[in-house]
Amino acid sequence: MSFEYEINPVAIEQQSFKTIRQLTSLDDFSRAEQQVVMRIVHSLGLPEVAREVRFSAQACDAGMHALNRHAPLLCDVEMVRQGITKRMVADLPLCFLNESETAARARSAGETRSMAALQAWLPHLEGSIVLIGNAPTALFRLLEMLQQGAPRPALVIGMPVGFVGAAESKQALWEHHQSLGIECITLLGRQGGSAVTAATCNALLRCNRGEWY
Repeated sequence: MSFEYEINPVAIEQQSFKTIRQLTSLDDFSRAEQQVVMRIVHSLGLPEVAREVRFSAQACDAGMHALNRHAPLLCDVEMVRQGITKRMVADLPLCFLNESETAARARSAGETRSMAALQAWLPHLEGSIVLIGNAPTALFRLLEMLQQGAPRPALVIGMPVGFVGAAESKQALWEHHQSLGIECITLLGRQGGSAVTAATCNALLRCNRGEWY
């Protein structure tokens, strides 16, 4: 038994994004936004999700600028952290979910570890890029912290996935980002996830390197 298939990684990537452009309506997005949308579509294999992607007015510019100055990358879960292309960043992304202090804080407060971990974000939050791809509770807690005066990140990439709170947390981000004074990228509805969130950040990193598809 033999199979015929493409093995050249460059050719695979180029054909993938050529196909995505053919299947996805991108006319309403800027050049950088198109790169993000295509990465999201590529991660999920669903061209129709492009309709649910939302960008605040300066989201891509703010994110690319923050990445250029090596801003901290704050991740809600390890899967997001592992999904960032490490060769493109100067410092490793941060995730405090599995710290012993986080677990103790969560038990004491009767809340999720994802919520408790955000306390450790505070020293790094100013000008950072926040990546929430798994936990709606983390996104809700972030919005509460910002409402209470926490330092503003340069960009919030909020794309938690699931059936309890995911769609609601992203809708809240989108509805309140202006009043909170933050830039954001989100994917409305239940879909999302760690891979999609990391891919969004990776798209901005590639734009900074002049890699356009």
